[in-house]
Amino acid sequence: MRPDLPPPIIPRQPLRGSCSTFAALLLAAGCASAPIAVKGPTTTFEQKMAWMLQLEDRRVLRIEPPVPPPAPVAPGRRPRVAPVAPSGPPIDLTSLVADAEPRVRRRAAMAIGRVGLPDGVKPLAAALADADADVRAMAAFGLGLIGDAAAAPALTAALADVSPVVRGRAAEALGAIGSREGAEAVGRAAAEPIGRMTAEFARSAAVKGLTPDDETWPAAPEAEAFRLGAYALVRLRAYEPLASSVLDGAQPVSRWWPIAYALSRIGDPRAQPALAQLLETPGKYTAAFAARGLGGIKAAAAAPALIAVATRTQAPLEVRVSAVRALAAIGDPGAGAPLAKLLADASGDPNLRLELVTALGVLKAADGLGSVQDLLSDPWPAMRAAALRAAAAIDPESFVLVLASMDADPQWTVRAALVDVLASMPPAQAAERVQSMLRDDDRRVIPGVLTALARFKAPDAASLALAQLKEPDFAVRAAAARIVGELKPAGGADALRAAYALALGDAAIDARALMLSALAAYGAAEAVPTLKEALTDKDWALRRHAAATLQTLDPAAGDSATAIRPAPGLPPVPYDSAALIAPATSPHVFIETARGTIEFELAVLDAPQTSGSFMALAARGFFNGLQIHRVVPNFVVQAGDPRGDGEGGPGYTLRDELNERPFLRGTVGMALSGPDTGGSQFFITHSPQPHLDARYTVFGRVVNGMEVVDRIQQGDVIQRVRVWDGATMR
Repeated sequence: MRPDLPPPIIPRQPLRGSCSTFAALLLAAGCASAPIAVKGPTTTFEQKMAWMLQLEDRRVLRIEPPVPPPAPVAPGRRPRVAPVAPSGPPIDLTSLVADAEPRVRRRAAMAIGRVGLPDGVKPLAAALADADADVRAMAAFGLGLIGDAAAAPALTAALADVSPVVRGRAAEALGAIGSREGAEAVGRAAAEPIGRMTAEFARSAAVKGLTPDDETWPAAPEAEAFRLGAYALVRLRAYEPLASSVLDGAQPVSRWWPIAYALSRIGDPRAQPALAQLLETPGKYTAAFAARGLGGIKAAAAAPALIAVATRTQAPLEVRVSAVRALAAIGDPGAGAPLAKLLADASGDPNLRLELVTALGVLKAADGLGSVQDLLSDPWPAMRAAALRAAAAIDPESFVLVLASMDADPQWTVRAALVDVLASMPPAQAAERVQSMLRDDDRRVIPGVLTALARFKAPDAASLALAQLKEPDFAVRAAAARIVGELKPAGGADALRAAYALALGDAAIDARALMLSALAAYGAAEAVPTLKEALTDKDWALRRHAAATLQTLDPAAGDSATAIRPAPGLPPVPYDSAALIAPATSPHVFIETARGTIEFELAVLDAPQTSGSFMALAARGFFNGLQIHRVVPNFVVQAGDPRGDGEGGPGYTLRDELNERPFLRGTVGMALSGPDTGGSQFFITHSPQPHLDARYTVFGRVVNGMEVVDRIQQGDVIQRVRVWDGATMR
């Protein structure tokens, strides 16, 4: 489960609330917490907030109020047959977005965007004319979340708004819409006006006065509009409008890091001269993004400068890591010797050395083979796994001999890495060893084994996959289902349907989701009945997956996106909880590790249910003792998986709570394997990662201990997680 890129074991605790008082619309979802009752003519802000939290979590725009029971009928009297009118007005986000209070209108606009229905476009487009700029900005953001091309005319008009932030959010939304499949015409039409707006603000004093590493958020309105416009042009792959915005000839108009990010992410060779200049910028982020961009366009002429940066011990780690990756991407043969020399220094940063091993493998650098082979017995499992991959890539023939003399590694992650390596080798050399690993004691190794055998086209690959559909471990069943869908053996559809029926008892959705995808590979006749059944699954994320698959497979099947609503299940925290609606403080989380303590502040108002779920898990000790299973230098540290393989979670999924907060250094986000699949896996960013903005839920930011985050290595253990709620530490 990755953010570039989490859900099985612990059952959810029941919360207060009863089905008996739920509105008819929500009864279809099964027992859930009761809706907030509609009271008299005066409705408080707190009541409106509770309604909005409920509607966005249920992914519906409105709820009709409960119908009161019919009056009792006296014996011998005929019952009244006239329908009973609802007891009050509907709870409706499209009404709340026109509320008298700006803070309600703004929050309703966010909720409409999170619901994601095309019916939300019209009220949000109307809100772009709101008197309050904050409401207009959120309306634009919400339209971007919905992603419907029908919003493009209103958003294009908003590029001329008097508020720079509204203009920036309109550009962001157009970028999100225009980058979707089927909406390319929207993107082409929007690129030029977005470029003009971005160019206007690029030359403002607000942007020119920023230092390269400035991460202030929110920045000055003009700077916010500029960065959002630049990011939108990146999503639209519109190089010319971007270049005219951020360059004067080949000279960047500023050294602020968003410019380097935009030029690096757009992947156009014409950006090479500017990226080469930005590589020499003092500090961390601008040079790191420039290095990444040079690698992305495979700028061979930049290799000497990148080698100099990678081997400069005084350079920031972020810059050196990016330079090493860029050299690997370029494939420059001259980089092998200096990188091998750097690896030989055992006193170097461990995470940088891990990157060096990987780069030497990609480069097939014979200069590094000796050092890499020495690391096959390193005490750190992540290093042994990287060394396996690199040694096999550098010299496949000698690797076969080395492998023959090696005992099975005691760490399952290294054995799983070995399976991946073997899968890349000729079947004649590796198939027998892979086949023997089917008997591995740790079931987390088996998905890779099945995948390797399928890649080898082993004669029994299909029969093995069919047999593993009955495996107790859901991740093994998920891998088996994917392979059955790829190989499509006879009888596979029947086996998948039987396995799907058994998987209905899983807390995790992974196996069910892949079984549906595999069934779809057999065609509509085999898959559609099961897909329609899945539209009422107990998990919202699985419903979404089923609806999207059904729409692709059988566009005439009906409006499955509406059929799956309202979303089922209990919220982590009741909708009318004061902790969500009007928190007295921002709770702080303390993650204790052997390398130190990381403290982050929860974003309760922007991500209430995600924050509430995290606090509830921490309170019952869920995170204590878990390994930090993923570390990618200059990207993220990721943890919260009870399995340790990236597939585990708390036994339920969370709805995304996408918000305006950007991913900067120290941002805490929720890991996903698809929309609305959050759970317990979270990540902390080492550096700005704008490509994650509005795609992953931000629910916190580190306020102390970023130096600890920088020191964390894969396999480190979370000793304890505690939460301070403003009054107590628990």
